[in-house]
Amino acid sequence: CMWTLTAIIRDILKDKVLPKAGVLKKLLTPLDAVLEGFYNSILCHHFDSHHYTSAYSEAANNLISFIDLLEALLASRIELEVPLRCQRVLFLKVSYVLNCISSSVHYLFKKKFIMLLKKCILYKSREDSVSGSVSLQKPCLSEDVLALSNGVLQGVSLTWLNQIPLGEKTSYFGGSEPHPGDTAHSGPDQTLLRALSLIVLKALEFKSQSSATEAEVK
Repeated sequence: CMWTLTAIIRDILKDKVLPKAGVLKKLLTPLDAVLEGFYNSILCHHFDSHHYTSAYSEAANNLISFIDLLEALLASRIELEVPLRCQRVLFLKVSYVLNCISSSVHYLFKKKFIMLLKKCILYKSREDSVSGSVSLQKPCLSEDVLALSNGVLQGVSLTWLNQIPLGEKTSYFGGSEPHPGDTAHSGPDQTLLRALSLIVLKALEFKSQSSATEAEVK
């Protein structure tokens, strides 16, 4: 069901004829509370279970489908003047995602969630077609980005960053295992390191811009 809904949302966003706002609203409004419930229940799991330490289990497959759905909901948000709750929940309840990232889930899930957080903090709202951040003029957007920033900064102050592995092997095209006899030194995952750095920097930026007093900024 999640895969089907994700595919439908992506197809709507790609269509150049459909009135996207109306179609998305008609599709998502009846599912709004359901999708927020999914977010709460799926991300409230104890991810230290062995089901999530592999990228190939049924539970892992469900989690990947859910991350893809969250990404599609984020991309669809730009089409509605007033976003639905299911399009805002990732911003408003980011602590659920932070807890998943710092758990013992497979590295693939950590990376997918971190790259999704990067899209949120930049509000890169369309896959492969929109880059950078959009203005914070739309209703709820300032509030949502600030809520996301507060959640990230609270996590950072609680040593959340210290619990995130940055990978131990050099990445290779088609896999992560070096060829026999390759003496290249392994290092951190530079893509993930850049994304994490950007998330924290942008969170600091939004927080300082919204702070009323100099003391709050400090």
